[in-house]
Amino acid sequence: MEAKKVAVSSEGPTLGDRVDPRFGRAGGFAVVDLETMEVEYVDNGTSQTMAQGAGIQAAENVANAGAQVLLSGYVGPKAFAALEAAGIAVGQDVDGMTVGEAVQKFRNGEIPMAEGPNRQAGGRA
Repeated sequence: MEAKKVAVSSEGPTLGDRVDPRFGRAGGFAVVDLETMEVEYVDNGTSQTMAQGAGIQAAENVANAGAQVLLSGYVGPKAFAALEAAGIAVGQDVDGMTVGEAVQKFRNGEIPMAEGPNRQAGGRA
């Protein structure tokens, strides 16, 4: 898969910020252009306050940003289905590192793309 843009659930807007392990309730997404390494930050604040459907809203935000790949820690089943429907590949278990490290691992082929969610509905592991 040839990705041009990768979205990473992030605690902030730069490559030096930490990956936010939560997808649906992440603070936002660092959308990285793999050719230029420019970062566009997509605020995910509205999803954080939703009682339900946060993952689906977050998936919409990522799709609207033009990303072909999402890197995050945990993605629930509804969000995973929404990402899959939008044609966005998902790399999971990408936490404990910076956005820049996650993107570099992706570029090196070190992050396998998931075939299903790694978290149950409602954010429970």
